[in-house]
Amino acid sequence: HTVFITTSGNTVRPNVAPLRFLLEEATYLEGMLAAHLSRTGKAGVVGGMAIPSVKSTVQAFIAGATAVRPEFVVLTSYVGNWEDVGAAKEAALALIQQGADLLFHNADAAGLGVFQAAQEKRIMAFGCNKNQNDVAPDVVIASAVIDIPRAFVEVAEAVRGRTFVARVERMGMTHGVVSFVLNPRLASRIPAAVRASIESARQRIIEGQLTVPTAEF
Repeated sequence: HTVFITTSGNTVRPNVAPLRFLLEEATYLEGMLAAHLSRTGKAGVVGGMAIPSVKSTVQAFIAGATAVRPEFVVLTSYVGNWEDVGAAKEAALALIQQGADLLFHNADAAGLGVFQAAQEKRIMAFGCNKNQNDVAPDVVIASAVIDIPRAFVEVAEAVRGRTFVARVERMGMTHGVVSFVLNPRLASRIPAAVRASIESARQRIIEGQLTVPTAEF
């Protein structure tokens, strides 16, 4: 019995398992942390392509930030591709110029440009999709991480155990597939009360008491 896994779209067939990673749960927590740490009351977001999956993570980041500070401003810029590091750096510098003092990216390889801008201007940034805390350990304060192998193992075990059901499988923090990972090297910059507040929100997400907004796509 062969099952095909897709990671975008929601086409369901008897042997197709579309996985929907709820990365928004982690970017919501990044938004919370940004609002707690920002001095200017503004964060900057650099996206690759303005596609629904990316926009949804940005919306969750904004929701997390405004849950902490309702008047918090998130400035957004899309570079239109996934690999132009230079364009992402320029976009990030422009957002800093407009007052952003923390940066979030969902721009794949181009995101390195965001970290370069953060290093140049000595501000903090957030990693996305994988644990990027070691990519620029002096500026990346936390990462929103998807553990894709773990998701595949879950599906494989369901197929092997004959419990597989063809449906859109939403996998997030509850499954251990999505996580919010603080950079231990920069942890001292986060006040204990802030860390406690974010940990409390993380637990509420895992327990299903806090629902993070996610777009359907």
